[in-house]
Amino acid sequence: MMKKTVLSMMLLSGGLLTTAKAQHKTDHSQNITQAPPLVVFSHMINNEKVDNQEVQLVLVKFTPGEISGAHRHPKAAIAYVLEGEIESTFDGKIKRFKKGESFYEDPNLLHAETKNLSKTKPAALLVYFIGDKNLPFIEADK
Repeated sequence: MMKKTVLSMMLLSGGLLTTAKAQHKTDHSQNITQAPPLVVFSHMINNEKVDNQEVQLVLVKFTPGEISGAHRHPKAAIAYVLEGEIESTFDGKIKRFKKGESFYEDPNLLHAETKNLSKTKPAALLVYFIGDKNLPFIEADK
């Protein structure tokens, strides 16, 4: 059920991608991964029930064997593994995810590290963030 919901959201967001004017780097890029996360879509939600919320799709790439720095996401996140297999440590708990799997992260959850488990192949995530437009989607943990 969760996979179908996430897949539906990703497909809907993917359809919206065709309306994005151009790909652009985020102002919030930090040295979390070797290649800065790339915001591929951003849209503000302002209606009678939701105000000042931003939806972003972010492509995160990991080189073979790469381990990210510790970080937090101030916005809620749903990640979908596009390729490879990763291992993430969330608040001290280690979880593994492979291509085709997805997971949810509560805002501000400590991501001690995320690593690409392959030493020869890249890994990639497509992450759907939603939250206050004034918050970055990622912050290095101090």
